[in-house]
Amino acid sequence: MLIRKSADIRPSEITSKENYLNRRDFIRAGSIAGASALAGPAFAAIVPDERRAKLADVAGSEFSTNEATNSYEHVTSYNNFWEFGTGKEDPVRYAGDFDPQPWSIAVDGHAEKTGIFHFEDFINPFDLEERIYRMRCVEGWSMVIPWVGISLAEVVKYYQPTSKARYVAFETLHDPVRMPGQQSRRVLDWPYREGLTIAEATNPLAILAVGIFGETMPNQNGAPIRLVVPWKYGFKGIKSIVRISFVEDMPHSSWRMAQPNEYGFYANVNPEVDHPRWSQASERQIGGGFFAPRKPTLMFNGYGEQVAHLYDGLDLRKNF
Repeated sequence: MLIRKSADIRPSEITSKENYLNRRDFIRAGSIAGASALAGPAFAAIVPDERRAKLADVAGSEFSTNEATNSYEHVTSYNNFWEFGTGKEDPVRYAGDFDPQPWSIAVDGHAEKTGIFHFEDFINPFDLEERIYRMRCVEGWSMVIPWVGISLAEVVKYYQPTSKARYVAFETLHDPVRMPGQQSRRVLDWPYREGLTIAEATNPLAILAVGIFGETMPNQNGAPIRLVVPWKYGFKGIKSIVRISFVEDMPHSSWRMAQPNEYGFYANVNPEVDHPRWSQASERQIGGGFFAPRKPTLMFNGYGEQVAHLYDGLDLRKNF
């Protein structure tokens, strides 16, 4: 993995310089209507006004890759968000009317601080950072995305889990009216659930993202807050989070519940362990064209230096 210090990464490397600076100018000016015309439903996500302005000037991260990112259009129009449908275009098609406000997040389980927190109060104690990460879907495609988010490790530390907390469980909003994909239970048992070990959740790479490209999170990408763990397959990145629980036992995860012979709890990117129905040795980066050559997939998606130690003693062939 190629990592550069934040000072070496220019906005122009993320998307076209003109578009990126225009978007940031819109945010600084507070021109929500104008920005919405540019970015579609991006501003439907709720971020406090004073924090919204700061999205334009967040610090970079030493963990960011220097690889060229996908375009804003790729990131916001080709993704999985089953709560809005099973097709790649369904999220952008059906999430436009989703209104993520007001929003609250419940924190419960084995922790000293618990309760139900308004979204603004939940994110305010933490610094925003831009993290440019690879994203590898279990289906064999990939992107590079500039997220804006808060450190999950700092969130965990803030709520002070007790010694009984061995895992962190996450849950998505369950609202079949606002999320029409949840009206069908043919594939998943709603709400969407995911989890990490405490060690994974406190790794410096894990973040809770509230934006992309210096803007608040678009509805179709998981507004207003989602999990990003770049060394794992994308389905671990649970979206529109409403509950975070500190638990003793390994939590349920939706795809593992639905198809346990195909999806495991750890779900680390591993080119040496195939999905039962396809190879994981290579990937197709979105935007390169259907006939573009596939590129080799990297162990832990290229983040092995930061995370491999978390799995010492585990047989990774059995912990897909």
